[in-house]
Amino acid sequence: MISSFFGKTKPINYIVLAIILFLFYFTNVFFQLGEQRINEVITLEILLFAALLLSTFIVNQIVRTEKATEFNSYAMLFFLLLIITFSDELILQNVIFANFFLLLAFWRILSIKSTRNVKHKIFDASLLIALASLFYDWSLAFMLLVFFVIGAYDRKTFKNWLVPFIGMGTIFILTFTVLKLKGSLGFFEEHYQFSLGLFTTRSFFQVLNIKTLVYLILTIVVSVLVFVRLRNVSGGKLLLLRIVFLIFVLGTGVILFTPADASPVLITFFPAAVFVTNYFEGIKKPRLQEMVLIFSMIVACSLFAIHLK
Repeated sequence: MISSFFGKTKPINYIVLAIILFLFYFTNVFFQLGEQRINEVITLEILLFAALLLSTFIVNQIVRTEKATEFNSYAMLFFLLLIITFSDELILQNVIFANFFLLLAFWRILSIKSTRNVKHKIFDASLLIALASLFYDWSLAFMLLVFFVIGAYDRKTFKNWLVPFIGMGTIFILTFTVLKLKGSLGFFEEHYQFSLGLFTTRSFFQVLNIKTLVYLILTIVVSVLVFVRLRNVSGGKLLLLRIVFLIFVLGTGVILFTPADASPVLITFFPAAVFVTNYFEGIKKPRLQEMVLIFSMIVACSLFAIHLK
C-alpha cells in the first residue's frame, strides 16, 4: 500500500522520491526546451533540480526535528506532489533558489522554540531571508515572521529585536562590496522593485489563476480543520502550527503582489504540506488514506500532463 510505504522514513523513501522528482522535472525541461539545445541549459537545470531535491529533504528534516508532524514521509510526498501540480511555475528559476534559502530560514525560526542560542538562530534566519531576497525581492516580507517569533518566545530580551537588522545588514554589506568591485551597483535599484500586482492590475485573475486560487482556498480549509482538531493539544505544537500558518499567510500575500505569470506559489508549499500531512494523519481508516493518496497523485499527474500539452 502506498500509505504504508510513505508512513515510514527510510532511505528507500528518499530514493523513490528523488527518482520521481528527477523523472518529472527533466520531462518538464525536455518539453520546455523549444529551440534551445540541452547542452545550453543542462548545468543550470541540474542546479535547479538539486535545489528542489534538497528542498524536499529539508522539509522532511524540519517536520521531524520540530515535530510538526508524526514520524513519516508524507510531508515530503505532498511537497513533491505540489511541485508536480505546479510544474508550470518551475520556469521561475530565482524563486526556486529563494525558496531553498527560505526553507533553511524557516527551520532556524521554528527551532527557536527550544529557547537555546536564540540570538544565533535569529541571526541565521535573518541572514538567510536576506540571501533569499537577492533572488526574489519579496522574500524580505518574511522578516515579519522573525519579529513575530521573537515576540512569541523571547520578547523581553531587547537585543533579540536588534539581531535581525544585523543579519540583514551582513548580507547587504557583503553584496554591496562585491557589486562595488564589479561596478554593478545598479543591481539594487533594478532588483528590488517590489511589484504591487493586486493594486496595479484591472482583473483579479491577472494576479491569481484558477489553479492557484483553488489551491490557496483548499489549503486554508485544511488548515482550519487541522486547528479545530488540534485545539486541545499541548500549546507547543499549536503555537508551532500557528507560525507555519503565518508562513502560508505571508506567502499568499507575496503571491497577491505578483502577476499570475510570475507567481511565487512555490514558497507556500512547505506550510501547505505540513497542514495537509497533519490532516492526512487524522484519517484513521487505512483504506480512506489510500484513496486520498491515489486521488492526490492522479490530480497532480493530470495537471502535469495538461501543462505539457
